[in-house]
Amino acid sequence: MPIVASPVAEYASPRAEYDWVIVGGGSAGCVLANRLSADPDVSVLLIEAGPSGAGPDGTAVEAIDRADSWVSLLGSEYDWGYTYTPTPLVDGRTIPIPRGRVLGGSSAINAMLWYRGHPSDYDRWGAEGATGWDAALMTRLFRTVEDWEGGADAWRGAGGPIRIERSRNPHPIAVALMQGSAELGLPITDDLNGPSNEGAAWTNFSATTAPDGSMRRWSAARGYLAPVLSRPNLHVVVDSLALSLEIDGTRVSGVRHLVNGAPVLTRTGRGIVMTAGAIDTPRLLMLSGIGDADALGALGIRPRVDLPGVGANYQDHPLIEGVTARARAPLGLVRDNGGGAMLNWRSSLAGAAPDLHAFVVQGPHATAEVRAEYDLTGDVFALSPGLMDSRSVGHVRLRSADPGVAPDIQPNFLAERHDLDALVESLDTIQDLFGTRAFADLIEAPLAPAGRLSRREAERYIRRSVSTFFHACGTARMGSDDEAPVTPELALRGVDGVWIADASVMPTIPTCNTLAPVYAIAERAAELLGAPPVVR
Repeated sequence: MPIVASPVAEYASPRAEYDWVIVGGGSAGCVLANRLSADPDVSVLLIEAGPSGAGPDGTAVEAIDRADSWVSLLGSEYDWGYTYTPTPLVDGRTIPIPRGRVLGGSSAINAMLWYRGHPSDYDRWGAEGATGWDAALMTRLFRTVEDWEGGADAWRGAGGPIRIERSRNPHPIAVALMQGSAELGLPITDDLNGPSNEGAAWTNFSATTAPDGSMRRWSAARGYLAPVLSRPNLHVVVDSLALSLEIDGTRVSGVRHLVNGAPVLTRTGRGIVMTAGAIDTPRLLMLSGIGDADALGALGIRPRVDLPGVGANYQDHPLIEGVTARARAPLGLVRDNGGGAMLNWRSSLAGAAPDLHAFVVQGPHATAEVRAEYDLTGDVFALSPGLMDSRSVGHVRLRSADPGVAPDIQPNFLAERHDLDALVESLDTIQDLFGTRAFADLIEAPLAPAGRLSRREAERYIRRSVSTFFHACGTARMGSDDEAPVTPELALRGVDGVWIADASVMPTIPTCNTLAPVYAIAERAAELLGAPPVVR
């Protein structure tokens, strides 16, 4: 199935007005385009800043389509190319934060891990003010999204737009992670998206296995958008950067965006749905005068609505890029997405749920600083741990009133002592895994670090190796309090006719890869906005 089709080019010049305008053709935007346009009496425009991601025949370019080539997409024309603002807490390093700039958004360039998190993540949202959001709601929405290879049950969905599969041919390192975890007495779990998310399991991918045995990406563009591009009431415009929202009084009336390099105003009858992601949704709101009034005024932007919470509450999972070992012999070609198995465990026995996560990397995985200190040449691979219950909070702020200037993106990694403590523990667990019989026949010895570290050494290693899991969220959090920029019904406070339906609205970061909850949020937005119900 193609990721996109020829109708994308047909609407290079949109009409002057639509019932709904969706800003951002990424993971959430494709969901809304599909669900809202299911009503043939409703006109929908989807605006995407990046390209279609398709070749002349309308099918996905090879680098996007093949699961094992996703790393090549980072820093490419399909990536916004954002970087985190350096902080002393990570030795002042500049850390890239990849974000998809293509139809399908980050679902078109990510590692395709499909992981829902712990039910308590979503019960917490409701308990802290996002009224109506809880684990039961999210489980229902996840099941709506999924086409799980194992079929439908109380936890998993089948027949949905997004195909979910496991590896057909696990890599030796993935097998070793499963066996080594068992040796350490860690649980082995059939499905981390089932009743328990603790232990080691074969990875769920938003991908499918092709007849030639390769794994092929199943992005939002493929699952949600491609099947409905022939609808006459749905128009898609690519290479169209949104510049600002047009606000008349207290209501949005349209969006200014580039079409063929020139600014145009496209008006809306019912409203605008923001699905540009945790960086670009607050960026566009602030460019439109919605945010901290003093900060906007200092940049020469006329404040329209004083909402200091816009751009605040930025969260991301810190990832140690790799604890690396050298293989005794070549382990063969990369399979799947370069992973295949994962482990969730608790940094403390007192923890209520797993807060640490590790996955396989079938090759080198280290920051430039770590590569400069250690010899990582030859046949190497990594187990990369990350903290899923991260508590450090940062921000997204404008540097300029110019829409072409990248914002100040500060995650504040390691600002909370809890985060550093948990990552220190993760290093010991990975060293334990490398010491199991499962890895004995595979490795000569761990390389980076070469063994257990003192507390001081571990902190130094973490500050030099920590990077991002690509899980940006929280910058327009939903809540019932007046300081929350978005209501639990996903409506923007202070401006009528604007809804936000992406990772921006997450009040706290869930303990998982964020793709699955973004799809769920978008599905819920479609329900709230009156889209026809899903029938299977």
